[in-house]
Amino acid sequence: MGCVVRFVGLRRPAATGFTILAVALVYAGTGKLGLLAQVVVEGARITPLWPPTGVALAALLLLGVRIWPAIALGALLVMASLGPLTWAALAIAAGNTAGPLFSYLLLRRLGFRVDLDRLRDGLALVFGGAFAGMLISSGVGSTTLLVTGGLASDEFWSVWSAWWTGDVMGVLVVTPLLLGARAALPLRETGLREWMEAAVLVAATAAMTTTVTHSPLHLLFLVFPLLIWAALRTRLVDAAACVLVLSVLTVVASVHDLGPFADRSIVENMVVLQGLNGAAALSTLLLVAVVAERETTYRKIEEACTVLTEVVAGLAPPRSFGRAPTPHERDTE
Repeated sequence: MGCVVRFVGLRRPAATGFTILAVALVYAGTGKLGLLAQVVVEGARITPLWPPTGVALAALLLLGVRIWPAIALGALLVMASLGPLTWAALAIAAGNTAGPLFSYLLLRRLGFRVDLDRLRDGLALVFGGAFAGMLISSGVGSTTLLVTGGLASDEFWSVWSAWWTGDVMGVLVVTPLLLGARAALPLRETGLREWMEAAVLVAATAAMTTTVTHSPLHLLFLVFPLLIWAALRTRLVDAAACVLVLSVLTVVASVHDLGPFADRSIVENMVVLQGLNGAAALSTLLLVAVVAERETTYRKIEEACTVLTEVVAGLAPPRSFGRAPTPHERDTE
């Protein structure tokens, strides 16, 4: 028995270390992808969509607080890819670690469930996990640039708002996708028709987004019917995939000044981009939560009706196929 206990004790730290390394590599990899679409706001390089924040929060929600070193390691890898690890870079990495941790602790305090099957869970993720939690990372990053002289005082709020919206979009776009993918892992429980409908919706969202972002007309709103359809008809992972496709394609269009993003300043494009992607992610996520909560309520009502039917059937007297005559009936005969 002692050998078994020692073996398990050795295996658990090894598994935890492997998980931390894997999450750190995913964090750094998505960070490199996010940096491909960076823009310069008041001299600071900002990404309109920062996926690592969504990866970090989803990892904390699914694996627990024990994997927080993975976020710190991933943030350090991203900062190291940009230049030497100065004190400013270390402070920014610390802020990028503290933001998702604060979001995780806040969501736990709010009783958040990773299934996102209640409206309150959707609201908690939006306002607690995204809006409130990302104040930490964006605040630390912008303040670090201000203190180190990389940012003028009159440029602070514009850089902070762009940083904050990029982190928020990472949570709103990536975290629901990863949480939904975890719930959809039993692939055999999903029929071919559901998979085909989801694939058609993702492809249609990509085609529509590509069309409207290459048109000089302001037709970005045409994507919303597809997002509503995805939220009403498919699972969380499918609807989140549509939002991710929309966000990535619009970010690319904004960086390259395509379609409705042409002939505008960077600040104007950031406002339009974040307004569009924020509204898409927010409305889709909340609609998915409402639909899931409604389906859960219907299922509970059906279960209650089944139990009630069984109880009533058990209380009913047994059916008799014959009846003995009463004394009055025997006298009459």
